[in-house]
Amino acid sequence: MEPTKAIQYARDNRERYLAELKELLAIPSISTLSQHKPDILRAAEWLTKQIAAMGFQNVAVLPTAGHPAVYGEYLRAPGKPTILVYGHYDVQPVDPLNEWTTPPFEPTVRGENIFARGASDNKGQIFAAIKALEALSKNEGVPLNVKFLIEGEEEIGSPSMAAFIAQHKDKLKCDSILNTDMGIPSPDLPALTYGLRGLAYFEVWVYGSAQDLHSGVFGGSVANPAAVLCELIAGMHDADGHITLPGFYDKVRKLSDEERAEIARLPFSDDDWRKTANVPRLDGEKGFTTLERLGARPTLEVNGILSGFTGEGSKTVLPAKAMAKISTRLVPYQDDNAVEEQLNEYLRRHAPPTVRWQVKKIVSAPAVLVKRDTPAVRAAINALQATFGVPPVFKLEGGTVGVVSTFQTVLGVDPVQMGFGLPDDNFHSPNEKLHLPTHYRGIETYIRFFDAAAQ
Repeated sequence: MEPTKAIQYARDNRERYLAELKELLAIPSISTLSQHKPDILRAAEWLTKQIAAMGFQNVAVLPTAGHPAVYGEYLRAPGKPTILVYGHYDVQPVDPLNEWTTPPFEPTVRGENIFARGASDNKGQIFAAIKALEALSKNEGVPLNVKFLIEGEEEIGSPSMAAFIAQHKDKLKCDSILNTDMGIPSPDLPALTYGLRGLAYFEVWVYGSAQDLHSGVFGGSVANPAAVLCELIAGMHDADGHITLPGFYDKVRKLSDEERAEIARLPFSDDDWRKTANVPRLDGEKGFTTLERLGARPTLEVNGILSGFTGEGSKTVLPAKAMAKISTRLVPYQDDNAVEEQLNEYLRRHAPPTVRWQVKKIVSAPAVLVKRDTPAVRAAINALQATFGVPPVFKLEGGTVGVVSTFQTVLGVDPVQMGFGLPDDNFHSPNEKLHLPTHYRGIETYIRFFDAAAQ
């Protein structure tokens, strides 16, 4: 039976919802920067007040080895399933600040979008789930048992969450999980994500002299660590875009014909994607479509390079050292821990004896696949179709949500991966935004999902 009162309540309260969302978005809860630790706690406490106001019990900010997690539970539906709702309240840094049209923590509505850091990833998505449950609690009633787990470390790889979930395994016990940290291909086409790529992230250091050297006096007689590092990085891909780390593809999962056909169903244009990325031409591994490269193939990317003098004007030096931050996105069955040895082996084979080098592993998380035929997934399909008027597509996502594999291994539960971010929401980039009409549809979808899951 359609939860019509809750849906109408959500529509009637959109203005208040937007004002409250602005409050959350104004908190600069940047998890990677230590100076924002008080803001992390502020965001967590703000969420506890929202959850407690709905009548949830045992609402608390729970400590972890790093940033705290928000927990709350509603266990007043005997005989009904229990859903664990997951999201994160931490956000990415805002650099480069000068590329933001409006300040990143002064939420601003322009047209149909609200612009702020964290608007789409993931504050807007978890807020939508909270407001859906509020609408139900004020009307038909929350029809099933619900637990919240909202973490503050997702943007730094969830380093504390595996231990936290294991420690609180009984508290987090559930029948299904809703992962809100997801998106859809377009405002008119809903989707469910059944696969996420994993991550292995490193710093690669190359060392030359003990200090910077005069490039006129020493140039031509010693190796330049910056140049050596650039050559090593360049060799990590061949002319066809294949990654050259030894053994990198040994366990890569091949797509089935059915999966390739499902991916091809997605409304996608290479030219539109090029425009979204704002690049003159697309690039990638030969033999695969752009969509297959984005979700089903592994990657190796340079995320940053640091070396020598980069200030205004000139300073003629041979840098003493150079560093590159390198990330690999991994597909199911690749071992995120094995990539470190593959990278080391590549450097052993290719680094010249004129320098020293070191690999430092920063963070890793395995890729995941989730089941597509659970009762909760069927409830999500029904909710999405009722809200959007068309059935959802199943898609593979290129990003990583490290905690999902922990849910599978520790709690023994596959999540329903359903959120409403859009490809052009600029998450992790300047001018991050949330498309408000899609956001409101997301709230209504979550209302229908909780109602359907209770059946």
